[in-house]
Parts: sequence; C-alpha cells; structure tokens
Amino acid sequence: MKKTGFLVLLAASLACAQSTLTSTMVATPDASGIVPTTRSVPFVRYQTPTSADLDCAGFITKNRIGNANYVTGGLETPTDTKFENGEIVYLAGSGYQVGQLYSIVRELRDVNEYEIYPGMRKLLGAVGHPYSEVGRVRVVDMRGHEALAEVVLSCDSINPGDVTTPFVAREPITFHVPGHFDRFLPPSANLTGRIVLAKDFDLVLGTGTTLYLNVGTNQGVKPGDYFRVVRSYTATLQNPVDSLSFKAQISEDTQKTPPTIEGNFLTKYSGTGMNMFEKNKGPNIRVGDMPKRAVGEVVVLSTTPTSSAAMLVFSFEDVYAGDNVELDKQE
Repeated sequence: MKKTGFLVLLAASLACAQSTLTSTMVATPDASGIVPTTRSVPFVRYQTPTSADLDCAGFITKNRIGNANYVTGGLETPTDTKFENGEIVYLAGSGYQVGQLYSIVRELRDVNEYEIYPGMRKLLGAVGHPYSEVGRVRVVDMRGHEALAEVVLSCDSINPGDVTTPFVAREPITFHVPGHFDRFLPPSANLTGRIVLAKDFDLVLGTGTTLYLNVGTNQGVKPGDYFRVVRSYTATLQNPVDSLSFKAQISEDTQKTPPTIEGNFLTKYSGTGMNMFEKNKGPNIRVGDMPKRAVGEVVVLSTTPTSSAAMLVFSFEDVYAGDNVELDKQE
C-alpha cells in the first residue's frame, strides 16, 4: 500500500514538473512557421453528407424551371393536401414514362421578406432563384390525362402545384479523414465567395446545415470542394447583435490606463465627475488589425453556373448567412 501511494505521488510530481517545464520553455515553430495549439489548430472531424443531404439540398439557379409538369393531388384529395413517402400522387403534364424517377421541386419566396444581412436581396438576385427539392416520385401508371406516381422520398411535404423534373443522381461525397485545422491561415489567392442564403431562410447555422454560395461552375467549383467559412472582427463589429459586446466595459478596475475599442473624439475621454474631461491615455484597439478567423468548414454538394449548394461539416461557433468563404484546397 505504501509502495502504491509513493508511485502515485511520484507520478503527480513528475506531471507537475512537466507542466512547469512546458510553460517556461521556448517553443520551436513547425515547418509552416507556427507553434500549433489545440485552440489555434484544433483537431476536427468532418461530418459526411448522407444521400438525403444530397437529394434534399435544394439549389439556386438563374434559369427558372418551367411549371408545365406539376403535382395536381393524390389519392385522398381533397381531404389530403400534403403527401409523404409511400403515398400516390397525380402528375399533370407530358413526357412521363412508367418506371422513371422524377424530382419534385418548389420555387421559394421568403414570406418574412426580411433582409438577413445588408445587400442580401441584391446579391441573391445576381445569383438566381432559390428552389427547394421537396422529394422524389416514381411513375407507376398512366391513366387518362395524368400520371400516377408513388412518393419514394419526401424531404418535405409535397403539395399540389409543386413542379416535376427528371431525376438526376448526384455523386456521393467521400469521407474526409479527421485532422488538424488551422483557424488563422494567412490571406491567399484562393477563390472567395459568400454564403448568400441558408436552407429554410435560416440566419444562424450549425453543423449539418445546408447553405448556398455565390460561386459555381463559372468559377470552377465542383461537388466535393471544401470552403472555410471566415469572419473578420470588423464584420463582428458591424453585426447589430454581436457588436453589443464591443460596447461593454472591458477594462479592469486596477488598470491605470484602460483601453478603448475603435476610439474616436466621443470615446477618448473616460473620466467621471470632476474629471469627466480627463483624456484616456490607454491603447486604442482597432479590430480591423486583428486576424480573421475560420469559424467552420463547408463541402459543396451540387453546383449551378452561378451558385453552389453546400453543407456545414463542422463549426467552432455560430455561422451566419452573409459570412465569407474561401476555397480550402485539400492536400
């Protein structure tokens, strides 16, 4: 028993000594010229998109899809107006073939008409029209003027009026091995873009969320490409919610010369009472000088000439519609 206790004490002493030694040692940069830490270069795991993620992603396109072929109803019409897996629906239009698969799509509009970030409508207008991929059907029979089809995939409830298009299979995204991710890579000449919209018009995005970029095949983007989501502290300062933290008191009571953030004529005087016009001699912090940081990573699921549908495969903090992205070339 005494021997066991001695070994435990020895191990604890060695651990303490090692910790002290590590914190006082001068670190040697690696081949890339940095000293990696678990916070600056964390170890990450990439979420692999499923077939449902691919087939239900939706897209943005400059070319509107014609509405000559569409869903008219289903077996339980008129009491049932929303159709799911296994149900029978009726399809109007022409060109249907028994046994063939067809995608059900829906052109979208934001009923809130809320601009999530400044310039959103203009940017989205330049990219195209957003569409939701609602599901997939298989034509099982032709009766009269309409086709009978079985719903084989429902990403959302299929409604009368939703449009049908020939189904095109997408290549699966290969598994990405876990690895270290540098959150502070220096600026590069890689392709840049922006998150113009998220699925369901979401604002705050997390791992597994589908989103849309304003770069596509016209810029050489292809399914399987990775983009890092980057954000500057200037963007945080301009965010109406996140910027509130910059306005909070950050100084310590014992600081003789507390700092200011983005100080100007109105903020350089920090005194109170009789000393209200005492000039603040502390440092003036400029957030634009801070390095931009990566807040997450996305993988491209599908592309059009002007846009890409992508999925957030991991994130360190909330990702927002309007955030910038940079092509992350994989080695």
